[in-house]
Amino acid sequence: MVPLSFAFPFCDEEFVLLPGRALFWPREQALLVADLHLEKASFYARHGQFLPPYDSRETLGRLAEAVRETGARRVFCLGDNFHDSAGSTRLEEHAAGMLAALTRATDWVWITGNHDPAMEARHGGAMAEELEVAGIVLRHEARKGELRPELSGHFHPRLQLKVHHRHIRRPCAVVSRDAQGAGRMILPAFGALTGGMNAADPAILKALQPACAIDALVPAGNKLARFSLWRDAAYPLVFRPERSYIVSE
Repeated sequence: MVPLSFAFPFCDEEFVLLPGRALFWPREQALLVADLHLEKASFYARHGQFLPPYDSRETLGRLAEAVRETGARRVFCLGDNFHDSAGSTRLEEHAAGMLAALTRATDWVWITGNHDPAMEARHGGAMAEELEVAGIVLRHEARKGELRPELSGHFHPRLQLKVHHRHIRRPCAVVSRDAQGAGRMILPAFGALTGGMNAADPAILKALQPACAIDALVPAGNKLARFSLWRDAAYPLVFRPERSYIVSE
């Protein structure tokens, strides 16, 4: 069951930001995820840093759960799908079976990223450098100066707050709006072994320009929390967040 309390408008469409860091697009029956970084542990193992080799199983298991929960018929993976281009050759048998089952059950598209520009779709699905769906551009990294609606990943945004002397860090989506009400969105990293960058980092704010407002969105309890990250001084009131909640643990 899709939690409708996590629904929000974006570029004249309704989207749902799931607590598991995936984005659901109801009208397109599409699930969008970014930065799976499959086979990151095996990549590090090759370089002498041994990590538990089950990150791909965990990531794919959560992805399968999101597909079941939403009933999605399409899946778009927004780049850095594997931690390196050869990652698809290292999937162990169980994880490979999980991935093959997912790509058979859905209309699956891999968008390549900077970590896996030469990956092969060995386990099913189609591939693209970027594509446009219903007027929204899907790509790995937000393109500064882009005026069209856009969904991307790459930055692994994470909201960082200090509340009552406690430091709170949560994966989040970062959403911009321009003067015409259009905007762009950077998804949180979905993979099990992915870290995060402060959502208010100048690199993220710069990538989403031009904009009038930039917010972080975080599922919190049974609500979608919205936190202001940046405002153009010319629009201090018009683009005030609709809601603000404190994230609690």
